[in-house]
Amino acid sequence: MAETECDVLVVGGGPAGSTIAALLAQRGERVVLVEKEKHPRFHIGESLLPLNLPLIDKLGLGEEIKRIGIVKYGAEFVSPTHPQKSVKFEFANAWDKNFPYAYQVRRSEFDHILLKNASAKGASVIEECRISDVEFLPKGQGVRAKGQTSRGENLQWHAKFLVDATGRDTMLATRFGIKRRSRKHASAAMFAHFTGARRLTGKEEGNITVFWFDCGWFWFIPLADGTTSVGAVGNPQYFKTRKTDLEQFFRDTIALAPDLAERLKNAKMVSPVTATGNYSYRSDRMTGDNYIMVGDAFAFIDPLFSTGVYLAMNSAFMGADVVSTCLHEPAKKAQAYKEFEAEIRRPLDLYNWYIQRAPTPAMRHLLMVKRNIFRIEEAVISVLAGDVFRPLPIRIKLLGFKFAYYINSLRILKPSIEAWKMLRRMRKSVAENA
Repeated sequence: MAETECDVLVVGGGPAGSTIAALLAQRGERVVLVEKEKHPRFHIGESLLPLNLPLIDKLGLGEEIKRIGIVKYGAEFVSPTHPQKSVKFEFANAWDKNFPYAYQVRRSEFDHILLKNASAKGASVIEECRISDVEFLPKGQGVRAKGQTSRGENLQWHAKFLVDATGRDTMLATRFGIKRRSRKHASAAMFAHFTGARRLTGKEEGNITVFWFDCGWFWFIPLADGTTSVGAVGNPQYFKTRKTDLEQFFRDTIALAPDLAERLKNAKMVSPVTATGNYSYRSDRMTGDNYIMVGDAFAFIDPLFSTGVYLAMNSAFMGADVVSTCLHEPAKKAQAYKEFEAEIRRPLDLYNWYIQRAPTPAMRHLLMVKRNIFRIEEAVISVLAGDVFRPLPIRIKLLGFKFAYYINSLRILKPSIEAWKMLRRMRKSVAENA
């Protein structure tokens, strides 16, 4: 079998893999990107964040993404149990007012644009090829990988460095046994696409809406072609109550959120219902001798704040610098690895704090009652916008939000205790099934 030599082998052609492949190829590295599927292909997670856009512009893709997207100026939260049923947060009201919007996109189109960009920048892109084996060679000799195409052709590469961008397949984390399911937050999801759903009007048409219901939350994401992505995320115990086929269970779950059901009253489901175990996880490490993990290959968190693509692309931009350092300044590798892990873990910890408490009455109350006291609301909107990597002066404000959360938990002590017991039962169940 002939062996192809390259500097960097990237496994996975999602947002993280395509982004890091494009950046490294643009710097003159010999990059091979191997993707198991053929693009365009369906993927869930259609909502971008405002701080995605500077990254997209750096890739030179601003106009292409604008062409396929619908503008998203903010987020709406809808609750059936609060006097004010709906509240809206506009990104223009974040701490930094320079990023007032994002886009909702079809991921098949978005990911395909990123993949084609990697090829245009000089990466060798091989689709419909699944990596079957990775061998880490003795120190200084790099990595050898084998793969097989959908046509049965066997391929082999010898690379100086490997980037695992395999998403929730978690190629290396699974191989090394270092993937840890979160015991503090577990969820499952089901979703489908609709046409004819009633959207917000005017400027707000493209906004994402989050609908709370007793066992979780729904996303409602408008797309540019008139389709709307609707998904339910809830605790695994709720999904285990299913006694009907998946589509009927999804429709019955929609009925638990009357405001969403009203928006879908005249809508037509135009895709099959898909279910997935959206269990949050994180790996013990994301770097090692001649490899790094980027995006969901390292960690996955609940999609409540639409962080998936944003965190993946950020890790790719940072990861490209790490790979360059490892290839050309190996004496600095240890420090580069350390800083990379710290930078990626910090926002994950920040988002996880909010996500783990999202089912509690105290958190839902704070999100449904808007008050910009001491500019705390602006800081929270910054988190929703993805402004979590820059050194903005919002951390002290977020501490104020946390303080308000704990005070509110005490104020509504009985419901808070019931929510805590429910979360404890859920975490116990996750631990027993781990």
